[in-house]
Formats: sequence, C-alpha cells, structure tokens
Amino acid sequence: MKPSIVLFGAALVFSLAVPRALAATSCADLANLKLDGVEISKAVAVDAGFMVPPPYPGASGIGPLPVHCRVDGVINRRKGAGDAEFGIGFAVALPAPGAWNGDLLMQGGGGGNGVVSYPAGASYAGDEIGLARGFAVASTDTGHKAKTGGFDFSFMRDQQAYLDFAYQANAEVAGIAKQIIAQYYAKSPGYSYFVGCSTGGREGMILSQRFPRVFNGIVSGDPAMRTGLSNVAIGRWIPIAYNQASPKDPSGRPQIEKFLTDNERTLFMNALMKQCDAKDGVADGMISDPMGCDFDPQVVACKSAQTEECIAPEKIAAIKKAFAGPKNSYGTQIYPGFLYDTGITMNGFAPGLLNLGAHGLFGPYPTATEIDVDKEALHVSDPLVEPASTNLSSFSAGGGKLIFFHGDSDPWFSPLDTLGYYKSLAETNGGPDKVAEWSRMFLVPGMAHCGGGPSLDHFDMLTAVVNWVEKGVAPDAVIATGKAFPGRSRPLCAYPRHAQYLGSGDTQDARNFRCQ
Repeated sequence: MKPSIVLFGAALVFSLAVPRALAATSCADLANLKLDGVEISKAVAVDAGFMVPPPYPGASGIGPLPVHCRVDGVINRRKGAGDAEFGIGFAVALPAPGAWNGDLLMQGGGGGNGVVSYPAGASYAGDEIGLARGFAVASTDTGHKAKTGGFDFSFMRDQQAYLDFAYQANAEVAGIAKQIIAQYYAKSPGYSYFVGCSTGGREGMILSQRFPRVFNGIVSGDPAMRTGLSNVAIGRWIPIAYNQASPKDPSGRPQIEKFLTDNERTLFMNALMKQCDAKDGVADGMISDPMGCDFDPQVVACKSAQTEECIAPEKIAAIKKAFAGPKNSYGTQIYPGFLYDTGITMNGFAPGLLNLGAHGLFGPYPTATEIDVDKEALHVSDPLVEPASTNLSSFSAGGGKLIFFHGDSDPWFSPLDTLGYYKSLAETNGGPDKVAEWSRMFLVPGMAHCGGGPSLDHFDMLTAVVNWVEKGVAPDAVIATGKAFPGRSRPLCAYPRHAQYLGSGDTQDARNFRCQ
C-alpha cells in the first residue's frame, strides 16, 4: 500500500484532470471499483423514503431521502500508534443518474470528528437538503474512529491521524469522491462545494487556504479557528473573572453557578435590550446591528447605598472583564472578546456566557481567582490545525467563492474572531472591495454555536454559494427563519451591513427590511 501522501497527491491530480471518456457503472458494481489505496466496503442502493436517525437525543432526523446509491470505503487503512487501526473512512451518496445535478457537495465534520455522518447534505441548505437537490454528497471521519464520543481526541497520538484530521483528509476524500462520481455517471462533477460549521467551518477555511483548487465554493460557519485560545477564553478567563465576584461556599471556594441570580440576569438583559434592540428600527427581541450596540453594563451597577434592582459593582466589573476577552501581561489581546447579544443567558449544551452553571463543556470550571494568561496561552496554538493564512490569491483567481457566517451569541468561538479574520483578508488580497468580490461574511443575531438560541437559524447558504459560483450572483442578503420566532423572517446581511426596518409594513416579514 502506498503512503498516504502519494495517494493524496494522486487524488488531487485526478480532481484537476479527469479522464475524458468513462463508462457508466451500476451501483452494485461500484463495490468492485479498484482505486489505489482505497477499500470499498459496500455499495448499496437505498430506496426513496429512507430517514436518517437523529445523531443524538433531541436532534432531528434527516429525510425522507430520495433514491440513491451509497458507497462506503476506507483510504489507506493501516496500523498506527498503540497498534490502533486508522484510515480515512468516507461515504458518498449518489442520486439516481437522471436526478444528478452534475455537482459534488461535501459536508464538514464536528468536534473531533471520528464518525462518517450520513452524506445527505442537510446543513444550511434551507428547506431542501443537498441530496434531494441532486448533489452527489460526500462525508468523512477524517482518518480515525471516535471511541468516547464527539470530543475524543486520543487519535492525536498518531502523527498521520493528526495530519489527516488537521488538513489532509477532506481534500483526499474529495479526490476519491470525484473518481467514484465519474465512474458512476460517466461524467466528472462540474462544480464542487463544501459546507461545514464548527470543526467543519475550520475545515472549509483550511481547504480554501491549503487546497485552493479542490472546491469552487465553500461555506464556513462558526469556525473552530483557534480552539486552544478560545478554550483559554471560555474555560479559564471568563470563569475566573466570575470567580472573583462569586459567593463562596463554607470552604472558601467560589460558587460560579451563583455568580448571578435569575433576577440579575433579567435586569441585565432588560437594560441591554433597551439600549440596542430597537436600533434596527423595531423592538423585536433581536439585536440586528451588533457592531452598533453601544451597551455599557455599568448602567445596571448599584450606586451608593442602592441594593435593589441593580447588580453589585464587583459583578459588573467581572462581566466587563470577561466579555472583553483575555489579555496577557503586556496588555495584548490574545483572543477577542464576545458580543453582548440576546443569547448570553440561554441554557443548553453550550450555555450562554451569563449562565455558565457549575460545569463547562469538558468538566468543572476552575476555582481559581487569578489567571496567568502568558502561561495559559504559551503552547495552545497549533499551526497544523489553525487556518490562519490570509493569502487566498489562487483560490480567488480560480473563481472560488467563500462565505462565512457566525452566530452572535456563540459562547464557544467568538464571532469577533471570525470577523477579525475576514477583515484581515483585505490587506493580503487587494482591499475590502476586492475581497467582497469573492468572499462575504454574515453575522446571525442571537444564534448560539452553529444553531439554536433566540435566533433565526434556518437559512440556505448552499444556494447562496452555488448562485455565486455558477451565476455570478453575489449574496448581499440571505433570508433566515427559525423556531424561536415562528412566522418571522429577516435578511441576514453581508458585513458590514445589517437588517434595518423600512418603517412600514409587517415587522415579521423580511421584505420590509433592507440591508444598510
């Protein structure tokens, strides 16, 4: 078996130069397809109506799916560190030949990956999933099998598995998927797209930076850009700031879950909404212009001798410090702050930053009241994983289009970090107007990490990027709806614009708003 890097190069070459004449193959025959370094484990026809089960309790299933052929396989199966088995698992769903739209859609992963999700293309595709639209859809576990859930990073002890997860696997699977597509339809895909959020958002950025010719259009949502530094912010900086003003238990340990009372959170949010809700022309429970929100928590701090309907000054100081983001001993910002937004008091898997509770995403919060940011941040950055490069000249020159979106209430990765990266593209790529010719950024009011929160989190970024790539129609706005506000629609506006009410008409209808 050839080393992964050889296969990887071959896959990329194929993605750029596909054979001119191929004979179509049946679904069953794809099980016998011979590709260098690839094991096809199954190729089965799936009847119309199949439902993909929910991936976890409380999630929604996907479907019903149309008739399709599902191909599963492994690239470069091998024994690695600790005698564990590794290999890049993948799946490709192929619509019936008469239903294929001629394109490839690849869906990004999440957390530490390690699972081959059903290749349905459901993420951020609006009301009709990618497979139902006729896309051939691919997915991958990026080179390892998760053993203990979605945040199992034990695979990192194996260097090649880490490299596959960091940046190699998605481009490699894309190359193999294109070969399978060409064999099945006797025609190569005309365009290739990638859509992902969180880890998938990071993967999209990596693909635009390291493999600029593999995908024509990329959608990168709430990207896990700098996980080490974001973990310093949400796992250390913010809780330690709160610890400084939290009540103590009998042993003197801060009780962070009691940092704010429910009444104090209500006072805080009422003051925030009074200041920023109606700046878009209508008080609707949404902050549509987060950059224009000039809220100062000091307005709810208790004055001299005041004890009711206010928040203690030391708590306000802790909140302001927490939301400002971590700085080192030289005063340098090592990770951006967070937005004051409508979802900062929400409950859930990743709770809002004003409602942390006693436990974080990966265990109890620290009980310390001081933090050495210099030490905490010293070794958390990893250039293999982090998508930091801003030179996208090859991607953009080749017609590539890159869409970012980020929830304003994301408590895990700050939307200001993604926005900072987007703005930094200007210096390397000819200024903001030139960048806007091939990349756009959308902030999503109220949305938590990749969805949820008091938000309109149902939108179709897939159509937006397809229309941009294939028709030259740049997405100035994308219409959003959501379960949090039944019957409401709003335009998500490309940065730096935001949705503003026209002053008349139904405030529930996006048609009565403009991007300004």
